[in-house]
Formats: sequence, C-alpha cells, structure tokens
Amino acid sequence: MQEVKLFSGSPSKQLAGLIADHYGQSLGDLTIQKFSDGEMQPIINESVRGQYVFFIQSTYAPADHFLELLLMIDAAKRASAGYITAVIPYFGYARQDRKDKPRVPISAKLLANMIEVAGANRIMTMDLHADQIQGFFNIPLDHLKSEAIFMPFLEAQNLENVAFACPDVGGVKRARTYAKYFQKDLVICDKYRKKANEVEGMTVIGDVKGKEIILIDDMVDTAGTLCKAADALIDKGATKVSAVCAHPVLSGKAYDNLKNSKLDSLIVTDTIPIPAEKMIDKIQILSSSKLFARAIRNTHEHRSITALFVEK
Repeated sequence: MQEVKLFSGSPSKQLAGLIADHYGQSLGDLTIQKFSDGEMQPIINESVRGQYVFFIQSTYAPADHFLELLLMIDAAKRASAGYITAVIPYFGYARQDRKDKPRVPISAKLLANMIEVAGANRIMTMDLHADQIQGFFNIPLDHLKSEAIFMPFLEAQNLENVAFACPDVGGVKRARTYAKYFQKDLVICDKYRKKANEVEGMTVIGDVKGKEIILIDDMVDTAGTLCKAADALIDKGATKVSAVCAHPVLSGKAYDNLKNSKLDSLIVTDTIPIPAEKMIDKIQILSSSKLFARAIRNTHEHRSITALFVEK
C-alpha cells in the first residue's frame, strides 16, 4: 500500500496539525513561496512519487486560498503523486450553487471543475451549503457531516424541554435531522432579505413558548440571520436560544452582532480558525480533526466511511 503524505496550505495549519496528530504522523514539508507582487509558488520539499497525497486546505477568504490549493494539487500531479485528495473542511463559494437571478455564475460548479483540472482524484469536505453540490464533481467526493461532532456533544447536555430550529427555510432538512435524532419538535424561522447579508425580517413557524431552542445551520457569516432568528424566538416566548454551526466564517460585523444579540451561545467547529483576539465568551469550538483523520485513514485503507456518520 502506498505511503500517506499529509500537507497543509497556509490557512489551515492548525487544523491540519491536529489531523496529522490524530492520524499518527507529521505534516509533510511544503513551502509557499510568495513573490513581491503576491504571486504564489507552492514547493513540495519531499518526494511524493506514487504516494497517497492529502492536501488539507479550507477555502475561506476564498480567492487566494482556492488558488493556493490548485497550485499545490498541480505540483503534486507533476511530481507523479499516485493519488491526490483535496481535503477541504470548508468549501468556499458553495453558496453560489445555482442561478438565483439572471446573469450570475454558478461559482461552485466552476471551482469544482478547476479542482478536477488541477489534478485531484478525490474530494473530502464537510457540510456543503447544499447536498446537491456533490453532483458538481465528476470525481469521488466524501461528504462528512458535522452531526458526528455536534450530536454526541449535545447528548451529553441532557436536553429536556428543547426544540430544534432552522434560521431559514433552506435549512429545514438539516434541523429536521437533529429533531428526529433527539425526538424533539422542529421550528422554522422564515427570513426575507432586501440584499445579501442583510436580513429584513423574520417569521417564526411553530410553538416555542417556554422552550429552549437550538438553531442549526451549516455556517455563520455575518451572524445577521442567527441573531435575527434568536431575537424573534425570544420575542415569541423561548427561554433560551443557542446555535450550532459547522463553519465560523464570521465576517463583517459578526462579532458585534453576536455580542449584542439575544443568542446565548454559538457552538462551531475549527474548519475555519478564529483569531484569539476575536474570541468572545458566547463562542465554543469543537474540533473536526478526529473526524477528518478517521476519514483519511479509511480512504487510504479502502474502507467505508459510513461508520463516521451518526445514524438512529
């Protein structure tokens, strides 16, 4: 069986290091050289000929990080790597998965094509914005679920008078999975916008009076939607509102929005690093490293990853 080589690009070194620790080996030697104009040149400083190569790279702040990933894949392909897997814990541009207005790109599909052209043989990611994005790829894709991280954590909290909610109608399926697993009620928050990243209003569908509500979403960006939903739920009689989101994008006024909202806590994973100076008491981080390490091992050993999914 070919040897496994794990490499990290510049944005995911902390997570990649934890994944490598759980896997039981060190990260490979890779340098990202930058020219004075910002041009990047990844250099793999060890042989990868015939090896299983995994590049661990989240693509938040997506333009540079996507390009860096593509260049690393191309470098490994030209170095005769045997099998190349792009491990993308957070897949940027996944929100642009359809034409929701005239004359706009389907960016998620374009980037899927670019990853394939660069030379990747496989993709591994977690909690895509929409499941159907898997169909954009013509190579195998392992779509891990953050449920395997969050559900055991929530089970340990001894949930009683709780209901699960989605902050918008697009997340109903995701929230229903939690409601079904814990055998709790489902609540829907229906938002409407005037423009991207700005929520104009929120309608709550379901009985929340006297209940603790847990909002479920794939990502938190400006936190506008989560905060509006939390405010609306408290106004409808909920006693407490928490949120569970896989990807902490946290851009723009996100931290101020969280501080000033009625949201009690936000539980996220480490697919995107949160700078220590920006951490606030409301945020709790659970690591995705063990899940990715197990998925990488199963992929290398040609074993199913089904065991990594939570079923009930």
